[in-house]
Amino acid sequence: MSHLQNRGLADAAFAHESEGDAPGGGAPLARGLKQRHLSMIALGGVIGAGLFVGSGAGVAAAGPSIVLAYALSGVLVMLVMRMLGEMSAANPASGSFSVHAERAIGPWAGFTAGWMFWTLLCVGVGAEAIGAAGIMTGWFPGTPSWMWVLLFMTTFCGTNLAAVRNFGEFEFWFAALKVGAISLFLVLGGLAIFGILPGTHAPGTANLTGDGGFLPHGTNGLVIGLLTSVFAYGGLETVTIAAAESENPVRGVARAVRTAMWRIGVFYVGSMLVIVTLIPWNDPTVTTSGPYVAVLDHLDIPAAGQLMNVIVLIALLSAMNANIYGSSRMAYSLIARGQGPKALGTVTSGVPRRAVIASSAFGFIAVLLSYWWPETVFTWLLNMVGAAVLVVWGFIAAAQLRMRRKLEREAPEKLVVKMWAFPALTWAALAGVLAILALMAREGDTRVQLYFTGGLALALSLIGYLRQKAQTARA
Repeated sequence: MSHLQNRGLADAAFAHESEGDAPGGGAPLARGLKQRHLSMIALGGVIGAGLFVGSGAGVAAAGPSIVLAYALSGVLVMLVMRMLGEMSAANPASGSFSVHAERAIGPWAGFTAGWMFWTLLCVGVGAEAIGAAGIMTGWFPGTPSWMWVLLFMTTFCGTNLAAVRNFGEFEFWFAALKVGAISLFLVLGGLAIFGILPGTHAPGTANLTGDGGFLPHGTNGLVIGLLTSVFAYGGLETVTIAAAESENPVRGVARAVRTAMWRIGVFYVGSMLVIVTLIPWNDPTVTTSGPYVAVLDHLDIPAAGQLMNVIVLIALLSAMNANIYGSSRMAYSLIARGQGPKALGTVTSGVPRRAVIASSAFGFIAVLLSYWWPETVFTWLLNMVGAAVLVVWGFIAAAQLRMRRKLEREAPEKLVVKMWAFPALTWAALAGVLAILALMAREGDTRVQLYFTGGLALALSLIGYLRQKAQTARA
């Protein structure tokens, strides 16, 4: 059957899914998220555990140029979010980029992007549960880590099973705490940089240009810092998934995307600038305690380590909650479009409960694998999703290239959010994704992730293509 017929199948499936219908014509998803929920999810979603936990390695590798690394990767993320925002504002759907890829490229693309993102989120749930349990066992020595994992998994699975507004309320307060914490960090750091904070003196550019200069390890260090920073941004896509269950999806997506630039600039680039300005990049505490704790200790903030542990715990729990939500909605969307087992597509009281349970169960299995085979199976899982977000970003760029022309022809009034300088910046973003994948091939650690993720992407693409051919033959 022709490509136009394949596109017709994808459009029909999209129309079915975008109406919020469950497979088999069941109840629709509830629109229980208020604008305040979506606004805070968009604001706090940019502040992930990766920023607090993983940034120390980036600072140690790149030195002061970590600011440039976060700025460069931030520009790429802003372009990706703008493209995704354009498509999501035009056609809000719980499958977000998976739906857009299906419409623009074909069912195989929606299948690949959707299930890859689902795997990424579910493995993330397990990794975050392990990290949160580690903090709790540090506070309560002698308690088994599995107990905390079970507690957290049960809590967030339960809240996501009850109603979408529960997810929204948890994320609202988690995000408020994260935003408050990092805002306070930036204020204290800014005062210290200008010597206004009591007990401090203005460091000037001593830490930015001393100890090897701005690029102490040359471009290789900058590359490592760039790779570290890219993956700290993962998870921003969830806001476009959540928008489909909000009171006003189009307005919510538009507002979230339009504020992405200053949020990334302030929270990520701003905090990195504060860190490398106030303390030497090669201070051992940057990697042993973490850059945020190192700065707070430098400012003589009492109990800085424990304070940061609380913030990291909040970030991990927030990520768990968001990942269970995002994975369940992505699974629901795929099933609604005939891309997954129908048994998991049931919607009860506006919630895809079987998809929530399945996504939570996968995350819990990942935790068990980390205990049983930490050096083999769990490591393979982590490697398989290591570059998954880049594959998803690639699909977003490719889909927007094709979707924009179609919207301009058929429904220009839906272009509430427009990609800047189209198509030049779309091509630039796609080139940026490919460049980062090429840089991953240069480094030993990331090369393994690239191979594993590539294998997963190829396997999903093959399955999706064979399913598409079978569906075309039946039609």
